Amino acid sequence: MNTFYHSTRSAADSVTSKQAILAGIAPDGGLYVSDALGETRLALEDVCAQDFHATARLVLGTLLPDYTADELASCVDAAYGAQWDSEAVCPLTPLGTDWLLELYHGPTCAFKDVALQMLPQLMSVARAGDGRKIMVVTATSGDTGKAALDGFAGVEGTGVTVFYPYGKVSDIQRLQMVTQLGGNVAVCAVRGTFDDCQGEVKRIFADRELASRLAERGVVLSSANSINVGRLAPQVTYYFDSYAQLVRRGVVRMGEEVTFCVPTGNFGDVLAGYYAKRMGLPVRRLVVASNANDVLTDFLTTGTYDRRRDFHKTISPSMDILVSSNLERLLYFASKGDCELVTSLMADLAEKGFYTVPERVMDEIRSTFACGRADDADTRETIFDTWRELDVLIDPHTAVAKHVLDALPADGTERVCLSTASPYKFCADVLAALGEVTDGMNGFACMDALEAKTRTAAPAQLSGLRADAVLHDDVCDRERMGGFVESACARVFL
Repeated sequence: MNTFYHSTRSAADSVTSKQAILAGIAPDGGLYVSDALGETRLALEDVCAQDFHATARLVLGTLLPDYTADELASCVDAAYGAQWDSEAVCPLTPLGTDWLLELYHGPTCAFKDVALQMLPQLMSVARAGDGRKIMVVTATSGDTGKAALDGFAGVEGTGVTVFYPYGKVSDIQRLQMVTQLGGNVAVCAVRGTFDDCQGEVKRIFADRELASRLAERGVVLSSANSINVGRLAPQVTYYFDSYAQLVRRGVVRMGEEVTFCVPTGNFGDVLAGYYAKRMGLPVRRLVVASNANDVLTDFLTTGTYDRRRDFHKTISPSMDILVSSNLERLLYFASKGDCELVTSLMADLAEKGFYTVPERVMDEIRSTFACGRADDADTRETIFDTWRELDVLIDPHTAVAKHVLDALPADGTERVCLSTASPYKFCADVLAALGEVTDGMNGFACMDALEAKTRTAAPAQLSGLRADAVLHDDVCDRERMGGFVESACARVFL
C-alpha cells in the first residue's frame, strides 16, 4: 500500500504521514492527501465488536501507517483518558426518531477535542529525535482555539499561537482562550472575520523569509487547523464508532446504510465522514448543514463556489466561514486526483473570488453529499422545539443540523445528527431561544439562568471559568499577525 502523502496541487513530492503532520500544509499551499485512501477497508465485524479506543487505533493505523502499533496505542491512551467525562468518549443518544452523536464530552466541551487531544500526541511521536521546535499556529472561529491551547499547553518543544476574530465568538469561547495557562501559549484577537484570520495564517505559512528567520532559531511552523491531516484523521473514528453503537443497539443491521447530518463551516468535520465512507463505512448520505453563511449549500446546489457575498455574524459562530479550506481535499478525490484542476480552482478562488467545478466532478460529489441551511430564526426555533418536545438541550450549531435534517424526506435509513458543542458554550443564545430575556446579562449570569430553567448542569470546565484570570488581551490587525507569531516564538523558545 502507498503510505505516502502529497499535496492536493502536485503529486511530485511525497512525504510520510509523520512528515505531513509536522508540516501541516504543503509547501505549495495545498493540503496533504494520500492516494491510498480507500485501498484498505475496515472490517465492520471488528469495528462493531470493539470500543472507541480500539477503533481509533484501527483508523489511525490505516490512515497513518508509518506510526507503529505501540506508538498509536500510547497516543490513543493519552488522548482519550480521564479528561473525558464519558467512558464512551462520543456517546450516541436518542433524538426523537433520529440519533444525536454527542461530540462534546472532552476537556473543552467541543468536537474539536476528539482531534486536538490526539494531534499533540501524534506530533510528539513524529518529532522524537528531530531536535527542532514547533510553533503551532492556528486560526479559530471559536472552538478550535481552546481545544488547541488545551491540547498543546505544556507540551515540550512545542508552542501554540491562536488567532480568533475580535467580537465574533461567544463570551464563553473567548474566556476559554484568554484564560489559558501555560508558558508556551499565545492568544491574540484579530480585527476582522475568521476568514481574515485563516487567510493570513496561510500566508504566514507561505512566508519564506519568516521561515528562514525562524529556522535560524531551530523553529518550524505547523498547524492545528483541520488542514492538518493529523487533525482530520482522528475525526474519522467517531463515524465508525457511532455506527458500531447503532449496531449494538439493534437498530441497524451490519452493512445497512446510515445518513449523517453535520453542521460545518470549514468542511473538516463532514470530510471525515467522507473518509470513513471511502474506508468502508456504509453511508447513504452526508448532509452538509450551513447557517446564513451558506456558501457550501450554494456550492453543492449550483457547482459554483463563490465567496463574494456578505458575511453574517450568527448565533452559530463556529460556522461563520466563507472559505471552506477542507473542500480542497474533496475536490482532489472527486476529480480522481486531478492536481491540475485543483490548482486551477484554488487560483480562481484567490484571484476572482469564485470557481466553477466541472459537472462530472459535481456528479461524483452529489452522489454522497446533500445540503441545507438554517438562519438564526430557524436555529432558535429548533432549540426551543427540541427542548419542549424532546427534553434535549442543544447548542446553536447542532440546531442548524437538526433543522436541516428535519426538512429532509425520510429515506429509510437511521439518521445521525452530529452535536458539536455543549449548549453551555453558547448559553446566552440558547437561553434567549428558550424565550428568556438576556439583555444586560453576562455569560455567567446566562449560564446560571440556563441551569435554573432547564434543571441541567453546566460542565465544570465551563462554569469554573468565572474564577480564572484573563491572561491574554492582545488585539491586532490582520497585517500584524506574522509579527505576533514571530514574537511568540521568541518568547516561548528563549
